[in-house]
Amino acid sequence: MARPSIVPIALTLDDRTGYTLWAPPWEEDGEEWQAFLGTTVEVRADINDDDPENPVPTAVVHLFPSPAALASFCRSSTDHDLADHPVWPVVAGLGAADLTPDDDHRYDLDGVYDVAAENPDRWAVEELAATIDIVSRLAECLDTADEDDEDLDDDETEFEAVAELVAKPEIGSLGLGAEAFVGRSGENAWAGVGSALDDLWEDVVEELGEHLDWTGAGTAAAADFPSASEAAPIAVDDDEDDAIEPVDVRGTGPAAGVRTIAGGGGRLPHAPAAVAAAAEFWEAVGILPVEVVVPDGAGITLRCYVDDVARFLGRDGEVFLFDTPAELSRFCAGDERHDLSEIASWPEVADTDTPPLPAEQDRYDLAGLAEVLGEVADGAAGLVSYAALGQPVEGVRDLAEYGQLPRVEELLSPTAPLGRAVAVGEQRPDTALRQEDAAAVRPAWDEIVGLISGRLVFRD
Repeated sequence: MARPSIVPIALTLDDRTGYTLWAPPWEEDGEEWQAFLGTTVEVRADINDDDPENPVPTAVVHLFPSPAALASFCRSSTDHDLADHPVWPVVAGLGAADLTPDDDHRYDLDGVYDVAAENPDRWAVEELAATIDIVSRLAECLDTADEDDEDLDDDETEFEAVAELVAKPEIGSLGLGAEAFVGRSGENAWAGVGSALDDLWEDVVEELGEHLDWTGAGTAAAADFPSASEAAPIAVDDDEDDAIEPVDVRGTGPAAGVRTIAGGGGRLPHAPAAVAAAAEFWEAVGILPVEVVVPDGAGITLRCYVDDVARFLGRDGEVFLFDTPAELSRFCAGDERHDLSEIASWPEVADTDTPPLPAEQDRYDLAGLAEVLGEVADGAAGLVSYAALGQPVEGVRDLAEYGQLPRVEELLSPTAPLGRAVAVGEQRPDTALRQEDAAAVRPAWDEIVGLISGRLVFRD
């Protein structure tokens, strides 16, 4: 098993957000472990009651009102369940910036009903799946029921509602991705997800709430915790006109530990200073230059997000690629209609003389990853980390979404070999890609590259 790690996370419940740490499963002395920043304390059922009566041993997770408060606790305390974790000495020296969760590790328990009411696109399905997954992990770690507990039968748990929820077939389908909710049967399955949440979610959060310590191990008060609106940015919907405003809410940086596959991240080199100078304009208009490298060649296009859905310079699901920034600029200045024509900021793009130079995080070398997977599969173990999958996969997800290629999401589903490898890269980015895993995922990646290539049109 890969080396252990500790991940900062944020939980939002009852309109307040708390920060803590999660140690994903790791192996030690032949056993698999998983833990959260917490401990077992002698309290009554309500951990946050100032005057507990009839105390009983209760496993709790400590929550803090800010990453800074979390960092302060980590520097000063060793009386918790992560104190013996192999990497705790490193974590204890980290500051607030390093202990701030990324977007993938923020879990809004208050928002599950709203997400379930949306259409089952990839983002809604992934958000629900991630939220329910972290709740089930919390329940697993906090459940102290065992065979010696006289109050519980052998098959009972302290988290009965959680166990009942995750056992629902519709909830299990969340792990298969958005494709599980396509068509008539998929619509019924998505309705089943909503029904299961309506029946059980309040009980789930009540069970979990009894084990959440909102005092930060005695270092904080309830008033210190920010509301959900204060802890996360709010997207503002401006309906002053009919033009579509692009909003990119996914962040701009590549996954931690991603190694460049080809020199410079792509095949069309540009001076870093020139890219940085151009970035100010492209970020301001919300439409970004993107480089895509496939076996047929490398090209530049444009991409934005509309309602968190990727949209490219193209038409009818086909993406237009250009050999050079100058050729792309000449096309943009023309009058040919395409799927970015209705974007509110498009007139600025058509008139600008700022060259469309892709930033490093927007260069997706799909061919380079295929070559590396082949080398590792042929015996070059240790050549690259699992995180090398992150940036190319990010690119193909967007391209497949625009090109309406459901097969790509199927190949990237959490139960597929490639999807499992991507998950390893997200959880343990520095782990070296194993030869057997490279061999297992290479056919899927080759199929994906072929599908994506079929949606790319190289323009003169």
